[in-house]
Amino acid sequence: MFFSIIIPLYNRPQEIDELLFTLEQQEYKNFEVLIIEDGSKQDARTIVESYSDKINIQYFYKENAGQGFARNYGFERAKGDYFIIFDSDCLIPIDYLNIVNDYLKEHYLDTYGGPDAAHDSFTPIQKAISYSMTSPFTTGGIRGNKSHIGTFHPRSFNMGVSRKAWEQVGGFKLTRLGEDIEYSIRIQKAGFKIGLIPEAKVFHKRRTDFKQFYKQLHFFGRARINIYKHFPSELKLVHFFPSAFVLFLFTTLIANLLSLPIAQLGNLLLAIYILLLFFHAWNNTASLKIAFLSVFTSLIQLVAYGLGFIQDFWRRIILQ
Repeated sequence: MFFSIIIPLYNRPQEIDELLFTLEQQEYKNFEVLIIEDGSKQDARTIVESYSDKINIQYFYKENAGQGFARNYGFERAKGDYFIIFDSDCLIPIDYLNIVNDYLKEHYLDTYGGPDAAHDSFTPIQKAISYSMTSPFTTGGIRGNKSHIGTFHPRSFNMGVSRKAWEQVGGFKLTRLGEDIEYSIRIQKAGFKIGLIPEAKVFHKRRTDFKQFYKQLHFFGRARINIYKHFPSELKLVHFFPSAFVLFLFTTLIANLLSLPIAQLGNLLLAIYILLLFFHAWNNTASLKIAFLSVFTSLIQLVAYGLGFIQDFWRRIILQ
């Protein structure tokens, strides 16, 4: 199978260099790479061209329109039987394409998603963020775990789409704010088979500090309401958990300030949850430091997502 790897890029020349190096190392060689520079001020043309004698690669520069439409630009120019989408902040294991090719031969999927993990080279904060984004105690495992709550929707940091599905369904209708989930729902509703390839993992750097991570997750919370506006049935109980957690924190804080008896129950429940996060992260990462940081990243994740969700729920559902 011939794969077209499509990567939108915006002001991240160093990241694309690291990603392209891992693609150069792939054991499976039957692929092309399309880099779509989406109006970047810091373009990566020179870096991309340095790989032209190592892998089959093309570089395109277009006006900024967002990552979803940048991927569409790549779809329209791709030659592959199957399109693979990566975010520019990913590192790809050497056997990734072999795993995907073998899996699709045995259990064909029109669209697939894969999980993400932390690379050994990541900083402790990046590893803690990776834990909080994949933990069953924060996301319910919906982002690529074998055991997860609800319907699995591939995410665009690690996602494949067959040419047939693209030709029938088209590309992304949204350019950001939940564009990948909207796209996978639309593909599924068109009757195509979607699933997880558990072994097809990537190493996803995500954000590098707490502030950037907060902004990203606040955006994700807003994105869930955007998806609801297109597909109301896709808003599930699990998506309300971060908002419920924010309300629980606020109620517990007020109860403590007013010295209400219920404050003791709130403090106890919060302590139990924090200990659960800590020991689960410690067991998964084998690092006390990362486990400690994981408590903070998990709380940041829930609060940021919950506040973003509440903000747009109020603006776009209650007030409209």
